[in-house]
Amino acid sequence: MNPWFSILRDHKVVRASAAAIFLYGFAGGASAPYQAVIGIRELGLSDNTYAAVALVSSLANVMLAILSGFLSDRFQSYRTPLLVVSVFGVVGYGAVWLNPTPLTFIVATVAPLALFHATNSMLFGNVRAHTETFDPEEANIANSLMRMMVSLAWVIVPGIVGLILATQESMILSYLFAAIAAGGCFLMILFGIQPDKPPLQAGVVVTRPPAMLELAKILAPGTIMRIMGIALITQVLSVNGAVLPLIVTGRANGVSADIGLIVGLVALLEVVFIFFWAWVVRKIKMTTALMITAAMYCVYLVLLSWTTAPWQVYAVSIIAGFAAAGVISLPISYLLDLIKGRPGLSASLIAVNMFLGAALGAMFFALGTTLGGYGTASILGGIGGIVGAGILSYLERDRV
Repeated sequence: MNPWFSILRDHKVVRASAAAIFLYGFAGGASAPYQAVIGIRELGLSDNTYAAVALVSSLANVMLAILSGFLSDRFQSYRTPLLVVSVFGVVGYGAVWLNPTPLTFIVATVAPLALFHATNSMLFGNVRAHTETFDPEEANIANSLMRMMVSLAWVIVPGIVGLILATQESMILSYLFAAIAAGGCFLMILFGIQPDKPPLQAGVVVTRPPAMLELAKILAPGTIMRIMGIALITQVLSVNGAVLPLIVTGRANGVSADIGLIVGLVALLEVVFIFFWAWVVRKIKMTTALMITAAMYCVYLVLLSWTTAPWQVYAVSIIAGFAAAGVISLPISYLLDLIKGRPGLSASLIAVNMFLGAALGAMFFALGTTLGGYGTASILGGIGGIVGAGILSYLERDRV
């Protein structure tokens, strides 16, 4: 039997976690594309206020993800913290839908929804904790399966929600869909994931080093450099997200519909090619795979900067889908193994990486547009990804 289906068949925790993270992705896919429009145009926030809210929410998400991971490892429990953070999605999205005011939007975004988004990294941590006894191939497949479910949600949900909202006067209904999905995520964790049991070895409960010592490892120079290397790789997604719509509707002479079609095409290809990258890391070193995928994404960004017609963007997006599947899935596997024996803390690095990647992407975008425009920003982002892969290759040069 295909190993992907075998893991789902044999391991309930993987099935339940995959379903829960799909519903988490559903909540994000239903609300994130419309969040700025709702906050700025419908509720009247200024551009600067919205940007400040987004920044504070990102910082809160990083800190809460690290704290949640730390507590999960400290008490060797992942189900209870997951139940706590996932229920806040219902609270946050539901509050905005029930009472759509600027104050409700701000409070919900920087507090309950920032906590809810820790569900993403904690679900990866939960699977990682349960796959410590798996062989490396099965563990990689489980991680890839989790990431594939998020991508699948983003392939399916935004288009469906967009069609429904096209018949509405307000986009606030998207928050109701997100609240329902968050509720489904909570219920899946409640009924699908069994209470944690301390790991046993030869009939004796295994004790781990104090979690505070492991928390300090995040600040170790080697760990920081590795996190920065991964962030440099993943920032290419942020750069692409910024320059793609501007290039498509600018020098490529496309229309807004092309943007949605291209994003959907790339997301669909990601779902397909995640299988390929899970197979690749069974054959070659992780750092080699990261270098290949970063180089391919750099090629895509360079070609994107030269496009002058919509068909050219569609063509180069095939490369983007192939490379993006690796850029999205491989760093997650790397981060989950960065702090041995601490799946919660390791998984919290996913949130740290998302924040740093977005910040570095914004830096390359600002620098590129200052020097030469959107094409230059695209090229600089691609080069940054290769630099990040080079840093990891150097740091891991002696590791088998």
